[in-house]
Amino acid sequence: MTFNIIETFSGIGSQAKAFAKLKNKFPKLDYNVVATVEWEVGAMYSYDIIHQGPQNLKRYSNWSKDDLLDNLIQLNLSFDGKNSMAKNSIKRLPLHALKAIKCSIDNNNNLIDISNVHAEDLPTADLLTYSFPCQDLSISSYWHRNFSGIDKDAQNRSGLLWEIERILAEYHISGKQKPRFLLMENVSAIHSPMHIQNFNLWLKELEEFGYINFQFDLNSSNFGVPQTRVRTFMISVLAEDLTQLQLENISSHFNNPNIFKMNKKTNLNSFLRLDYSNLIYRKEAIQSIPNKTPSRDKIRADSIVLATGEKPENIVARTITTKQDRNPNAGIIIHEIADIESGKSEYRNLTSREAFLLMGFEEEDYQALIDNNLQLTKSRTLLSNAKLLKLAGNSIVVNILEEIFREILYVNDTIIKPHSKQNAI
Repeated sequence: MTFNIIETFSGIGSQAKAFAKLKNKFPKLDYNVVATVEWEVGAMYSYDIIHQGPQNLKRYSNWSKDDLLDNLIQLNLSFDGKNSMAKNSIKRLPLHALKAIKCSIDNNNNLIDISNVHAEDLPTADLLTYSFPCQDLSISSYWHRNFSGIDKDAQNRSGLLWEIERILAEYHISGKQKPRFLLMENVSAIHSPMHIQNFNLWLKELEEFGYINFQFDLNSSNFGVPQTRVRTFMISVLAEDLTQLQLENISSHFNNPNIFKMNKKTNLNSFLRLDYSNLIYRKEAIQSIPNKTPSRDKIRADSIVLATGEKPENIVARTITTKQDRNPNAGIIIHEIADIESGKSEYRNLTSREAFLLMGFEEEDYQALIDNNLQLTKSRTLLSNAKLLKLAGNSIVVNILEEIFREILYVNDTIIKPHSKQNAI
């Protein structure tokens, strides 16, 4: 039997990537991502290239620009992940870009806007993932005096969590089969004193829908990725039709204090691209050198040094966020690159390639995005360096998801469906 997955807030598809890597390790694993939900154009296009490969646009050869606009304008698309695209912005896109967006939607059954998704729209699935936006929960929101968090009436980006509640309620009311498993990922501030009341309300709602919940705060530095990135993950298991023995075995499994006690340490050497004799790496490194200014001198003083020249330090990077030319950042590299223009700093930031690697993606994933980047104008591409850094910073470390999905599949195969052995994990 196929293990079916719905990825909401799918981004560039870290969940799909984790399943693909598991498939490489366990060839008998049969899985399918049956639907995605992502409104940001750069993310949905990147998802398609990473997981489906270069696009074949022949099926749209007879579509005119007006045909595509009629189809796409009615959708709630976003260019920055925060605001809806204006109709005029969509109309200004070249024909090949409109086809590429349409293709990325069709290839991945992308339902676009979580606020317009209903249970009846979703295929039957074993797992639904929801890594809803963290902007209103993060530390930066606090410094901007944004205390709304996941308040049910906040009408902010993090409040989109409650769209998942609405969808689960629709499952419940209609009698449609709910996903057996749910997986939440977000910043650990979700259960901080400021937000715990709303988070507990969410737990109560899940319990009323028939789920039992297991929370974990996991650091990617323990999962083979040298990045300090602590995130809260919650596995929810639909328990309403399970026996008491099954419930006890599931609880025993997920409450085992050693379940995710990983200690897979790796050094930065495999993740940094410090060989500047490689012209591509050199170009990307130079692109990541900021101008020398007093504010950059302050960043230099406050940042950890990940490498000097071609020699990495034996340390762990800080959390990768959506920008690197900022304070704090994930760390800097003293580049020692000669023959660069004057006025540049002696350090560089992480390249977007390195950021992808430090999120658990593979170099061929990143290179595929570069090779298939969309030219929007003579001077503008869909996937700019800033956009690629943002996509990486908004993603989830794949290595952690691999281990979580391995445990979910184990529970599914050995406790819930012990006679099917459908995935042989």
